This record gives sequence, structure tokens and C-alpha cells, in this order.
Amino acid sequence: MLGYYLELAWRSLKRTPILTALMVLAIGLGIGASMTMITVLHVMTADPIPGRSAELFYPQLDPRPMEHYTKGEDPPDELTWIDAMNLLHAKKGVHQAAMVGGYLTVVPSEGATHAFIAGGRYTTADFFAMFDVPFVAGSGWTTGDDDKRAHVAVISRKLADRLYGTSGAVGKVLRLGKYDFRVVGVIDNWNPAPHFYDLGVGDYATQEQVFVPIETAMQLKQPIMTSMNCWGDIPTGDMTKAECTWMQFWVQLDTPAQVRAYRQFLIHYSKEQKQLGRFQRPPNTHLRDVMQWLAYNQVVPGSVQLEAMLALGFLLVCLVNTVALLLVKFLRRGGGLAVRRAMGASKRSVFAQLLVEAALTGLAGGLVGLLLALFGLWVVRQQPAAYAGLAHLDGAMLGVTFVLAVCATLLAALFPAWRACRLMPARLLKTQ
Repeated sequence: MLGYYLELAWRSLKRTPILTALMVLAIGLGIGASMTMITVLHVMTADPIPGRSAELFYPQLDPRPMEHYTKGEDPPDELTWIDAMNLLHAKKGVHQAAMVGGYLTVVPSEGATHAFIAGGRYTTADFFAMFDVPFVAGSGWTTGDDDKRAHVAVISRKLADRLYGTSGAVGKVLRLGKYDFRVVGVIDNWNPAPHFYDLGVGDYATQEQVFVPIETAMQLKQPIMTSMNCWGDIPTGDMTKAECTWMQFWVQLDTPAQVRAYRQFLIHYSKEQKQLGRFQRPPNTHLRDVMQWLAYNQVVPGSVQLEAMLALGFLLVCLVNTVALLLVKFLRRGGGLAVRRAMGASKRSVFAQLLVEAALTGLAGGLVGLLLALFGLWVVRQQPAAYAGLAHLDGAMLGVTFVLAVCATLLAALFPAWRACRLMPARLLKTQ
């Protein structure tokens, strides 16, 4: 029966090419505009570390003085060096990592005249296990390397290919400024989007090229790249003693019980630091998982959400036009439908026939919409926005495009098909 309905639908569409083209174009324009913005919103709100985001938490403390204190305000986004190291050495989580962004001068074998700047990440050993960082060669360093302030480094595949070749990088000497480091691992292409573990360097920052132990970087006074909130005197050249928040810290907690215990630990730690005279304010702590942290920092701009809503509104306008076109088309075919009814076809079968025709139109509109969406995403990628490079249509969104096109068209066809089925066959046959 479906094959028969498809044959009837194809014949009907061919008989009215202009009306068919207008319907396909209306659907295509609505689908193209809406899928462009829905895809952008989809990539911007995607889970940057699927399967682990509900287990990774970002703790916040408030070590600031009472000056300018406002009850209920949020604590700083970053931690001081002292607090980050205290939380790190407390080892209350499955994994924990302190970190900060930086930039390093890479000196290749050709000499200092060919040196270049590479984005860096100063962190601790658990970073790689906690974030499931994939390696193509070697591995991360150990906690012993952290303690010894070892001159070891993990580099990206891109940097390894540029300097040594991926397979030959492990064990090589990497010159960073005036210091030599031993390469212990090469990371595969890995760049979570959004850049959740350090939003301060950019919500959609590119992958770091060099990772080194944070205590080694601080000992060698490597430049850092982070937001900073300071009070009191800042010791010149020694950020580890500064009364400033500037470090990121993440902890892995696998069970709700561990999360509850860590929340209590943060409160207890704040009270303890207040007794020691470091903290002045009442305990003010937060513990958010990855998706909560992204929502708190409003990583998705409101303008993108508004544009997505406007695009869906445009799709609705296109569907209203499609309803009108389908109504005209179906009512014009009243005589042919009356003949089918007179020959014994039920209202249900005629209704199904018209919906199959609408679905076929929706598929054609979906194809046009897909082409328009691909063009729209190409236009987005030309924009200077940091997220622009992520605007690609993946397999899931490809399927959504056609499902949305067919479902929207079927929805638009319900009233015209119902109206056409209510026409009286006897009256129409008398006018033929």
C-alpha cells in the first residue's frame, strides 16, 4: 500500500511543479535557517568530556579580606597557590589536579633563531588520568616527578610532528627557553570544547602544545596566562606567596557520598584557615560539576540562544506558508479525491495518501534545507568568533535535519489533509 501511495504522491507532485517547488523552497528555507543555528547551539552546549562530566568538580573558596564583603556573593573563580596546594596534598578525591595556563618559548634543533611561542599548561600528574587524555606515545609524568620538580614534559601530537615525528618524540630533549626538558609522552589530538578546565584562557581555546609540572614551571619562573584577583602586597616575581587567586583546581569524585564528603571538607578547610588567620570571611564554598560550571560561567552567549529561537520562529512562519500551499493543492484535487472515495476508498486511506505526499515533499525540503544549512555553517566558520571553527554538521544533526523536515511537513499537512477528507464526494462529482 505504501508503494501505491508513493506512486500517487510522485504523480501529484509532477502535475503541479510550481506549487511543489514553492513548498519545497519554503520548507528548505525554514529548515536551513533553523538547523544552522541549532547546530551552532548544539556544538556550544555539548558535553566536553562525555561520561566523565558528572564526576569532575571545580571547588571554590573565598580567602579574601572582609573589605568590600557582601553576604551571599560568589567566591572567586580561581584559587590561591596555597589553597590549591593544600587541596592537592589533602588527596580527598579519586584524582585531583592544580593547573594554570602559560606560554613557553620552544627552541628547535635549528637554533634560537627558529624559536617560537607555544601555548602551555602547568599542571600536576593526575591531570592526564582525570581527564582521560589520549596518548599516542609514552604517558604522563608521575607524582614523584611533581615532588622532585623534574624537568619532564608532555607535548601535543602537532608539536611532536613538527619537531621529531610522533613515534620518535618520547625520550627526546625539548628546549624550553633556557632549560632542557625530557619528553615523556605525546598527546593525541585532544581539545575539549568548551575549554572547560580553564575558561580564563578562552571558552573555546585551542589545544595546549606543552604540559609541564606546575612546581617546575614556578621554580623556573615561566610566564603564566590567567585571570588574577589580588589583595595586599604582591611579592615580586614569586606568585606562590602572593595573596592572589589565579589557579584552577579540579577533583574527581565518583559517587554522591564522595561529593557530600568533599563539600564538608571544603567547609571544614575554610573554618580551619579562618582559625589560622588566613581567611577572614565566613566559609563560602561551592562545588560544581563540569556542566554546572559551564552554566555558571554562561559559556553559551545569550545572543546565540536568541538567534536559535528566531530561526525556529522563521521555521514556524515557513510552515504556516506550507499549510496554505498544501491547503490550496489538496482542495484543488477535490475531484480526484472524490472519485477515489466513490470507488470505495475510506477517509483514512485518503488521509494517509495525502500525508505520504506531504512526507515526500518534506524529504525534498529537507535536502534543500541541508544544503542551505551547510552553506550557513560555512558562513559561521568565517566569523571571528572563537567558537566558529566548531560549526560543523555531525551525524546526529544530519539525522535531525531530515526528521525535523518530515515531521514539520507532516504537522503542516494535518489540517489541509483533514479538510480535504471532509469534502462531500457526491457534491464534487456533480460538478465534474
